[in-house]
Amino acid sequence: MVMHIVLILIFAIFWIDPASAQLRGHGGPVRAVAVSPDGRTAISGSFDTSAIRWTLEGNAAAQVMRFHESAVNAVSFLPDGRLATGGEDGRIAVWRAEQPIPALTYQGHTAPIVSIAVSPDGAMIASASWDRTVRLWPLAGGAPRVLEGHTQNVNGVAFTADSRALISAGYDATIRIWPLNGNGEPLVATMPAALNAVAIANDGEIVAAGADGKLFFVSATGVSRGSMEAAETPIISIAVSPDGKLIAAAGIRGSVAIVDRKERKVVRTLVGPGLPVWSVAFFPDGKTLLSGGADRMVRRWNAESGEHVGAVPMSSGDDPLTAYAGDRGAEVYRACIACHTLSPDEGNRAGPTLAGIFGRRIATLPGYNFSEALKKLNIVWTPETVSRLFEIGPAAYTPGTKMPEQTIGSAEDRKALVDFLTRATAKR
Repeated sequence: MVMHIVLILIFAIFWIDPASAQLRGHGGPVRAVAVSPDGRTAISGSFDTSAIRWTLEGNAAAQVMRFHESAVNAVSFLPDGRLATGGEDGRIAVWRAEQPIPALTYQGHTAPIVSIAVSPDGAMIASASWDRTVRLWPLAGGAPRVLEGHTQNVNGVAFTADSRALISAGYDATIRIWPLNGNGEPLVATMPAALNAVAIANDGEIVAAGADGKLFFVSATGVSRGSMEAAETPIISIAVSPDGKLIAAAGIRGSVAIVDRKERKVVRTLVGPGLPVWSVAFFPDGKTLLSGGADRMVRRWNAESGEHVGAVPMSSGDDPLTAYAGDRGAEVYRACIACHTLSPDEGNRAGPTLAGIFGRRIATLPGYNFSEALKKLNIVWTPETVSRLFEIGPAAYTPGTKMPEQTIGSAEDRKALVDFLTRATAKR
């Protein structure tokens, strides 16, 4: 009887309506998604500390993987079918299907890992971290190779098709092309804006996602090929279709721009529930796209029509800012809802709740595990200190934070945000 009840509960949690083709199961925002080379399986990583392996033919969770101590920020498939996950805890795990514990683990980064890539030849995993380094982990064993040079958080890594070079992109606005044969210095291309992600097309062209909403294009030899605006707000994830024709650019405001790479223009926009989209991945056919975002769902799209594959709930009740429609400060805050709640009833997410924040000293909220670096800071949250945080950025104002790096350049927008937080987080 007990086993019967357990099975019912598991079925209730992971049951997927085949007609919808959308994947539900995570208890927090979906931070990363990847699709297997044969298009039959997907993997997702979440702020809820878990990764899920999904069967895409049955739209069901086949395996829940728990190892990381905090958010799973990056996922990837190995050529031999194994899975890799990278976490906010600075660790990498390599999994075999159906196994409850990792087959391999790697540790060495001193800050969150936010991107991983597996070399096409299956020899190594690359990881990008906010400790400003890139590391290359040999899957056959041995010490990692540490690539240093970025002066800010490294946000993306990608291998070239021949596994001879690694591309990295970071918040220091540089793209670095690292030769992997020998110890040569990287080619460095400097862009006009901080970079949040990087991908490589099948012809070798490098595409980087800008915090200014632009896509930047660079040749395999580091020569700039221009840029284009894909969104009005920061682009936080990108993917290039296997045939190289399309780019999916996911934004902090919840939409995904589909870009014709050759024409350098947005051909359609995928519109979700208005919450941040943290990750995108194409199917092998180049026509279907998966996205993962703050609504805790993995969504499936027809990239050619811009429509969802199957039915999908679009209830406004999923949006915690529905009651603040038209409020400029609420729209600025929308980039924060993946990590923070506004009321004590909602509790903590990847970051602490902001309920009652004003007048509270940093890193003192009970029930949240703050980093030691934050506990040493002498900051009391006021409208002025919150405004300063977003004027110069979390890395500069609160060194040691795990908070994603972002700034608000407009003084008017910072004031709107602070005014909104004053109303929305007041103790009731």
